[in-house]
Amino acid sequence: MAKRGRFITLEGGEGVGKSTLATALEARLVGRGIKVTRTREPGGTPGAEAIRRLILSPPVEVAGWEPIAETLLFYAARTDHLDKLIRPALAAGSWVICDRFSDSTRAYQAAAGHVPSEHIETIDRICVGDTTPDLTLVLDLPLDAARERMTARANDKDAIESRVLSYHEAVHKAFLDIARANPQRCVVLDASAAPAALADSAIAAINERLGGDR
Repeated sequence: MAKRGRFITLEGGEGVGKSTLATALEARLVGRGIKVTRTREPGGTPGAEAIRRLILSPPVEVAGWEPIAETLLFYAARTDHLDKLIRPALAAGSWVICDRFSDSTRAYQAAAGHVPSEHIETIDRICVGDTTPDLTLVLDLPLDAARERMTARANDKDAIESRVLSYHEAVHKAFLDIARANPQRCVVLDASAAPAALADSAIAAINERLGGDR
């Protein structure tokens, strides 16, 4: 029977470099002989990707989701993602690197969207259960720098990226608050560093917390 893999999540606001870091970490861990499954939220499975499209590009007639409805959509996607990809990968011994997970719901829908935290924690216990991350890397970047990166992107902003500055300020603060409240699980990384230096810092955290230097 394969030894359970490790579950690593990457968190942070828009434009902090999570996707770039996930790609770099996958390459470095695979180079060490570690089997890696890289994925994202919302998404990762066909069903979750379909829900992702509903969340980030709502139908015209919807005109945006209410925060609690958005929360439920995220957890519908997360449940499918866990059942069909994350849990099987971990059981097979793969290390899972996930771009966003439950902390994003806590930051965006609870802290910024004002859904009561107790509601989200109840839903999280039902949907996630004990499949919690072994390590969460929180990428911290000043909002002005993050917005510059987003402006440089060629693609249009989605329904969440296009929200007002005060919303993203609340999200930024919430991620740091989550990290402070969960020091046994979370490590804050300086996302203003060059991509290679950021990957070095992330690997150092993995080595220290998970023994990834095997």
